[in-house]
Amino acid sequence: MYTICRAERGDLREILALQYLAYQSEAALFGSRDIPPLKQTLSEVEAEFDRGVILKMLGENGSIIGSVRAYESDGTVYIGKLMVHPDHRRIGLGSRLLAEIEQCFPHRRYELFTSTRSADNIRLYEKNGYRIFSRKPVSSELEFVYMEKV
Repeated sequence: MYTICRAERGDLREILALQYLAYQSEAALFGSRDIPPLKQTLSEVEAEFDRGVILKMLGENGSIIGSVRAYESDGTVYIGKLMVHPDHRRIGLGSRLLAEIEQCFPHRRYELFTSTRSADNIRLYEKNGYRIFSRKPVSSELEFVYMEKV
């Protein structure tokens, strides 16, 4: 069974290691490891911890196999770094993490973004009630879609 709870400061190093592993598939979509989740530092994750909520999902052996983070600003909850260990994907854990982070901030507007190349992510978010409301070209090869759930 999987357990979701709030991360503690002492979990952040393990969450960052999971992030480096989980975002390899995203990097492969771009043919480059030069993406922000793979360059984030522990001090940056600590700052996100201080500003909002980071959840962790524990596997059967007690290790962290998933995580998501969010913070609220002006009535909108910004969700980011939704990740599941590659060995535990495609069994609904991402949806569970997303639902749980929304429960930390009930009855709000939720916003997140992903790359147009991340078709699996877009499908996951749409399945959970998110809709694209904006697109932002980052380069000639990269476009982000911004999604919301109201």
